[in-house]
Parts: sequence; structure tokens; C-alpha cells
Amino acid sequence: MTAKTEIQTPSGSNAVSGAVFPVLLSISFCHLLNDVIQSLLPAIYPIIKSTYHLDFGQIGLITLANQLTASLLQPVVGHAMDRKPAPYSLVWGMVSMFCGLVMLAFAPRYGFVLTSAGLIGIGSAIFHPESSRIARMASGGQHGLAQSLFQVGGNFGQSLGPLMAAFIVLPGGQHSVAWFTLVAFTGAIILYQIGGWYKVRLVGRGHAKDHHAAPRSGLSGAKIRLSIAVLLALMFSKFFYLASIGSYYTFYLIDKFHLPVQKAQYCLFVFLASVAAGTIIGGPVGDRLGRKLVIWCSILGVLPFSLLLPHASLFWTIVLSVPIGIVLASAFPAIIVYAQELLPGRVGLVSGLFFGFAFGMGGIGAAVLGELADKTSINFVYQVCAFLPAIGLLTALLPNLEKRRSIK
Repeated sequence: MTAKTEIQTPSGSNAVSGAVFPVLLSISFCHLLNDVIQSLLPAIYPIIKSTYHLDFGQIGLITLANQLTASLLQPVVGHAMDRKPAPYSLVWGMVSMFCGLVMLAFAPRYGFVLTSAGLIGIGSAIFHPESSRIARMASGGQHGLAQSLFQVGGNFGQSLGPLMAAFIVLPGGQHSVAWFTLVAFTGAIILYQIGGWYKVRLVGRGHAKDHHAAPRSGLSGAKIRLSIAVLLALMFSKFFYLASIGSYYTFYLIDKFHLPVQKAQYCLFVFLASVAAGTIIGGPVGDRLGRKLVIWCSILGVLPFSLLLPHASLFWTIVLSVPIGIVLASAFPAIIVYAQELLPGRVGLVSGLFFGFAFGMGGIGAAVLGELADKTSINFVYQVCAFLPAIGLLTALLPNLEKRRSIK
């Protein structure tokens, strides 16, 4: 993180005339640390499956315990922090993750693994709504860019998880997960400093509203509710599909192409790195060309690639995973900022709802797809999931907020 004085001085020129990049980069780095821990869990599923003699349904339940905990708590945390911000709450999220990692490293049986997954989920539930608010607060009005920078940290963290599992956990065994408590500890230290900047910023603004909030959309309540429902449906298609890759891609590659676990982890890294690239592209493009256009191109645009994937060779599977990751991920910053513009002044609630829904869909998707894989095959799961991006056609129901504001 850059100099402490830069972060703790909200009255500086950066804070007034543009994005506060030291804060944005710091919160993005903390998102990386948070998601390294999150992605570590599915990355070591092959070890857990072998150690505890689990089937795919039980693997899916681990993801469900982790992501449902996060999804159910995130809107609650976001709404509570809209009413009464708590600048240092992010530190406690890292403490929860620290405890979850210790339990995961030394879990004597399956029930402790589920509990550790829940503790890690609680940490994410606390982290995402408040850190998304901090990113918007430090955006200088460039909301898409700020969300992309914030989210790309998490995407890189997700992509690093499988590599760290391959180089640290696979050779060292499950107990080596304890080394990742250093990641949680580092995050807690940085978030404590960011909490100081956040606290000063709140006091300087009289604990009031976002100076860079979007103007009200002028839409009726019914239209806003319909738009939120459409955005959630798009999130369903995105994260249900991502669950098929995040939780089962390594198993798919091992089953279909007989790859060793370590090489399958490298392939997962390629996909997750592509997701990170798509995230950083989506926000700035949405600022420039409009968020609805980005959502259109992202959700529906991935359909040709997803339909080809189940029928591809190993080489083309890896190649296709790159545009799938880039195109699909570009929607998330645009969806978050679009929703924040629908409901200005409710940044915490919106962020908590959408990040929480993302976690929930990932968890439910992992559990459902795990059961489906047990009853059929991993290859069949990918054939079914290939059609999910077609839900992107619902984007036609979204109003063009940029056009409405230009008319006004």
C-alpha cells in the first residue's frame, strides 16, 4: 500500500477532483487477498474429496455452506452499513477468515470443513458491501472504473488460488492451508488503515451521502423493481455458469482428458485470469459507451463459446475458456453500477444484494450441478450449462439510463 498520509487525507486534490487511487488500489489488493482465501477452498477440493471420501454432492455442499453464508448476510450487512457505517468492520471480516483457515487446515472430519467454509463466507459477507462502498467513495465520479479496479483485485485473487493450491497445498497437504492465515493477517492490517481513511471521510462529509451518486433515474417503482429482477436473472445465468467452471472445471479436465491434478489447476488459472481481464475491461467501457451495451454484449455474447466448449478438444477447451472468461466477466462491474444508479443512496444494500446473490447462485449452482454430475456425468453438466447465457436476451427489458439522463 502507498504512503499512509496519502490514504488518510481525503481533503487532498485527488479526493476532490478525481479518483483516490491509493485507496482504490489498496481496497483492490485487499479484495485480492479476500478472494485468494475464497478460491483456495474449491482449488483444494480434490484433496478434500480424497481425504474425507466425499462424493460430488458433498463437495457441492461445501461450496453451498461457504457461499450461502456470504449471500444471506451480505444484503443485511450492506443495509445496516447504509444506516450506520462502521469503518473498521472490514477488519473483523478478515478475522473470521483467519479462524476459518485454521479450522480448514486441521479439520478432523467433514463437519468441521463445512463450518470452516461458513466462517470464510462470513468474512466475505462483511468485506464486499463495505469495500464496494469505499471504492465508490474513492471513485471521483468514475464509478465503472472504480468498480472494475475493485473487482479485478478479487478476480486476480481467484486466479491465484488454484496456483497457490498447486504449489503449496498439493505438495504440503491439507495442514499447509494454515500458511494462508498470513494472507488474512496482512489484509486485516491494510483494512485497518483504510478504515482510518473511511472514518475521516465520513466525518468530513458529515456522515452524509455520496457526493458522486448518480442522479435519480426518474423511473417508476414498478420499472425499477422489474429492472432489478432482470439484473438478478442475468446474474443467475452468469454465476450459475461460473459455478460449473469454478467448482468442477478441474474434475471435467481430469475426467474427459485424463489430466493430472496439477495441470488441471493450471488450466483453471488460465480461465480465472481471463475473468480478471474481462472485469477490468467492463467498467471503463461501461463509463464510456453505456452500461446496458456492455451487459448486452457480455451475457449474450458468451453463448457461442459456451455452446462449443463441451464438444472441444483439450487444446480448444483451453482456448475457448479465455473468451468465455473475458466476455462473461465484463458484465459484473456494469451490472453493479447500473443497479447503484437505479437506487442512488443505497450503495451498501445494492452491493450487498448483488454480491450476495452472486455468492448464493454460485453456492446453489455448485450443489445442484454436483448432484447432477453424480447422477449423469461432468460432461453432461457442461452441455446443460452451455445454454445459460441465452438468458441474456432479458437485457432488452432494461431501460437506457444514460439516454434518459441526456434527454433530461
